[in-house]
Amino acid sequence: RDRALPQTLDGLKRLHAELLHAHKESFGQIDDLLVGLQLTHSGRFARPIGPLEPQILYHHPILDQKFGIAADHPTLTDDEISQIIEDFIQAARLAWQAGFTFVDVKHCHGYLGHEFLTAIDRPGPYGGDFVNRTRFLREIVTGIRSAAPELHVGLRLSLYDFIPFQPGPDQIGQATAQEGNYPYAFGGDGSGSGIDLSEPFQLLELCESLGIELICLTAGSPYYVPHIQRPAIFPPSDGYQPPEDPLMGVARLIDATAQVKARFPNLIIVGSGYSYLQDYLPHVAQQVLQTSGADSIGLGRMMLSYPTLAADVLAGQTLDRRAICRTFSDCTTAPRNGLISGCYPLDPYYKALPEAQELKAIKTQQRNS
Repeated sequence: RDRALPQTLDGLKRLHAELLHAHKESFGQIDDLLVGLQLTHSGRFARPIGPLEPQILYHHPILDQKFGIAADHPTLTDDEISQIIEDFIQAARLAWQAGFTFVDVKHCHGYLGHEFLTAIDRPGPYGGDFVNRTRFLREIVTGIRSAAPELHVGLRLSLYDFIPFQPGPDQIGQATAQEGNYPYAFGGDGSGSGIDLSEPFQLLELCESLGIELICLTAGSPYYVPHIQRPAIFPPSDGYQPPEDPLMGVARLIDATAQVKARFPNLIIVGSGYSYLQDYLPHVAQQVLQTSGADSIGLGRMMLSYPTLAADVLAGQTLDRRAICRTFSDCTTAPRNGLISGCYPLDPYYKALPEAQELKAIKTQQRNS
């Protein structure tokens, strides 16, 4: 790992310089730009060289079966977790050396940071009670403060979660059958489909004490409850038809985000999950900002099909309706099948790639299987 560091650092420096250059070319200045990197570990969804190679903190009664994780599959040891924490800290140091202003420590979407928050069954210092389940975050942030004191730290958080869903007989998503309480949804009320923000509020209080100022809020995971995380008309090929009007998922997250902003006025709160709004995204976003439901709106899928949307809105230009994300979900189906992510339906660059035909064949095969 150490021998690779100079090459990694040089690549990050080139990336940062290219970002600044492109922004200045488009907008004539760079003093309005804040550039960061996200630090993450994919955990049970890790694919270091292609196939799924889960690294888990505990055995989940539903997700293990869903993703073919055997009962004797090893869980990460405390020593391995300590090494991952050091890797996060080292990555943050590299980000600072490369010129980035902040890092985002990812705690969402079922990845490792998020899984720590639900590790109620794990023994030892990284599981069980709230203090232990947030130790991973505390040790990373403390280490970053020591290694790169001037680097700002943010957090992307799944504010709430549901029990995993699966396709029903009609391909419409339905909650996995579970007897009794479902305790593995951070921000859940135990029912598997309700919200209780008590622990998320506790976590955000911890963030304030750690000096984390920027919080980007999302929900659930694209791997097992995409309808609450990225509402869409057309689900990924390995997903299910939405069990509710996708607007319900958008509204649920907007409302929960507004509750956070009201409770934590000093945190910079970024709302997400807006792409399904399509042509109406700027109007809803403006209303949320004007009513203090968030401080900023984060754009994800929409940026793949329409990278200049924010600039067009701020300049008062009419939106290019041909570029607006229509939630076809190819940007998810492609990487799930080992292809690069991009907007294959709307972006001419991706349309022309050989992967476009490969993706089309994969989707046809999955529909017919």
